[in-house]
Amino acid sequence: METEGYRCRSSRYIESGQSAVPSSVLFAAGLLGNVLALLLLGQHRRRSRSPGGRPPRVSAFYVLVSGLAVTDLLGKCLLSPIVLAAYAYNRSLSELGPGGRGEDEPGVLCQLFAFLMAFFGLAPTLLLLAMALECWLSLGHPYFYRRHLTRRLGATLGPAAAGLCALFCALPLLGFGAPMQYCPGTWCFIRMAGGGPRQLGFPVLYASLMGLLVLAIVACNVSSMRHLYGMARRQPRRGTPPAAAPRMEELDHLVLLGLMTVLFTVCSLPLIIRAYMGAFAADFNENADLSALRFLSVNSIVDPWVFIIFRTSVFRTFVRRVCRR
Repeated sequence: METEGYRCRSSRYIESGQSAVPSSVLFAAGLLGNVLALLLLGQHRRRSRSPGGRPPRVSAFYVLVSGLAVTDLLGKCLLSPIVLAAYAYNRSLSELGPGGRGEDEPGVLCQLFAFLMAFFGLAPTLLLLAMALECWLSLGHPYFYRRHLTRRLGATLGPAAAGLCALFCALPLLGFGAPMQYCPGTWCFIRMAGGGPRQLGFPVLYASLMGLLVLAIVACNVSSMRHLYGMARRQPRRGTPPAAAPRMEELDHLVLLGLMTVLFTVCSLPLIIRAYMGAFAADFNENADLSALRFLSVNSIVDPWVFIIFRTSVFRTFVRRVCRR
């Protein structure tokens, strides 16, 4: 019963009839999108340079967006080549890398792939939460924001959050959770159905953590919208208030963050649902699990393109007109 539905768990070759074209297209789209997003952020940094050649005044929000783009790019560059190599050699991930310590344990490459999938699924969520908190504090608590949120604090919290995320995602490698190979043999992730509490505890904990982070992001965004709405009502109808330009910049940040949050929620919900269904309903639908993993990976491809489209003048003008009304 434990292996029901997982027909590729011990497979040495890729299932017949599978093509590397979709993976290649997604890799190219993700690579191109993230590189273009980083170029746009670099251009923004150059335009923000103060008169006299002083260091550029870049907001914390753009630093976090840059971190998100770098994280997504790193995830694509680490994961997609492994998938393409499996297709090129017609070998599964467990077969490509050294074998595990036991017969039922996947290969080392498969375990590494499962760790990277979990890490690059959770790390962008933490960055989106940091972006939502930054936007909320800048609007609702500006004095606290200007006094306590410094670049040094951001430079310290970023690596610390990444380290904690890596430690959490490494728990399956230590026995709490079980990495497993999924069909067609080019994907590995944490086992989400079958087994005991040690195998199913991690996917439930992972899904619960992602769900709580999504709720926290949505709560911060809703609170930021309330602050912006209150500021708009207090502004005079005629004339241009001195704080209009900063408010419009914060509105840009909020709309961009809202779009990314909606996309992330749509891409993350299938995995959250599958983790609970596998743990509590013993649902061994491997095709549904694979679809959930693909949804999670698509998020890192779509995010940079959302940022690129949002940075166009036509789209931003349209958004501002709608929000003003």
